[in-house]
Amino acid sequence: MDSGYEYRPREVMKDPAQEFRLGEGRISAYLSVTLGVLSVLSVLAYLYPSYLTTTDLRKAYDGEQLQHVLKYGMYASLLFGMLTFVLNRAAYKKLGLIGVGLTLVAFALGGYSVPVGDVEPRELSLGVDWLVLAFLGSTLIFMTLEKLFPKYSDQLILRPEWSVDLFYFCFNHLAISAILIFANYQASHFDWALSPSVQEAVRATPVLLQVVVIVLCADFVLYWEHRLYHEVQLLWPIHAVHHSVENIDWLAGSRGHFVQVFSERALVMVPLYLLGADEAALNIYVVFAALQAVLIHCNVAIPFGPIKYLLVTPQFHHWHHSSEEPALDTNYGAHTVLFDRLFGTYHMPKDLWPAFYGTTTPLPRSVIGQLLYPVNANWQRWERKRRRHSQAD
Repeated sequence: MDSGYEYRPREVMKDPAQEFRLGEGRISAYLSVTLGVLSVLSVLAYLYPSYLTTTDLRKAYDGEQLQHVLKYGMYASLLFGMLTFVLNRAAYKKLGLIGVGLTLVAFALGGYSVPVGDVEPRELSLGVDWLVLAFLGSTLIFMTLEKLFPKYSDQLILRPEWSVDLFYFCFNHLAISAILIFANYQASHFDWALSPSVQEAVRATPVLLQVVVIVLCADFVLYWEHRLYHEVQLLWPIHAVHHSVENIDWLAGSRGHFVQVFSERALVMVPLYLLGADEAALNIYVVFAALQAVLIHCNVAIPFGPIKYLLVTPQFHHWHHSSEEPALDTNYGAHTVLFDRLFGTYHMPKDLWPAFYGTTTPLPRSVIGQLLYPVNANWQRWERKRRRHSQAD
């Protein structure tokens, strides 16, 4: 523990106006609207799969089976919308009506009966299917964990700036095809480093060992990419967007400037490309990385035991997001704590958690403001530098 620094417990102020309470109609209204939006998006994806679904993801699911899920979701949206009216709370009737209206639009477009057939593959498309499935899976898994094992029980689902992070969540998933195209293009520039003998040696090992090798190699690259974003002045304003979240939960990890989102995926693709591991090992790694990336931002107090000394856990990564002095520029690892240990950036003060999150210099609260922040911040830095040189002359 850092001598001289007084660690304090975090205080979370609950906003009653944003709280979900049984019997008020708010829960049913939000569920109706959410399921209504997802229903419309799903039906559009079935109608225009070449443009609104992801080629690689389509191989992993059965479109006809998912139509059963869509059916139940559409009827649930109608049910929750009507429940909002039964509870007779005027404040939420409008949301209930919107949810019912959206679901009726989904029915009018063909609902869960849209024919499923062969899809003409397109290199670039919007990942609507990826967005819908990821949102459903994330909310069911991680929101449930946060309610069962909360670190801060007073932190609400509709905590400050949740809508900003929801935008980033949607953008990152809709842009998945463009991200993969960019990442594969960048990885192809490393053809000169390909070694058939290395790839054969990797594929000759058991699948689980291949996964371990992938995790370590990817983590090494991500560690240094992450560290550069912190320690290079030109890059920090880009990464600062991710760190501007002051209330951490499963959705907070989605916040990130598009420059970082694209560059991070491109860089991690390089070791995967060079290793040439079996497809099964790559698939396991992708699932592991995707789940861990969300979990480590979660508002959960799950006791991970000795695992926390090997893998990145919520407590470890929450300290990375802390704005407290001892935690600044620490805990860069994405998958393991190994490289933070090796390179002296490990920070885990026993069983303590951060009291404060965010950046030491506040960022704009809007998506547009955060999008432009790196340009504005670097411009201001260059202007200050220019003035100092002018005064020195």
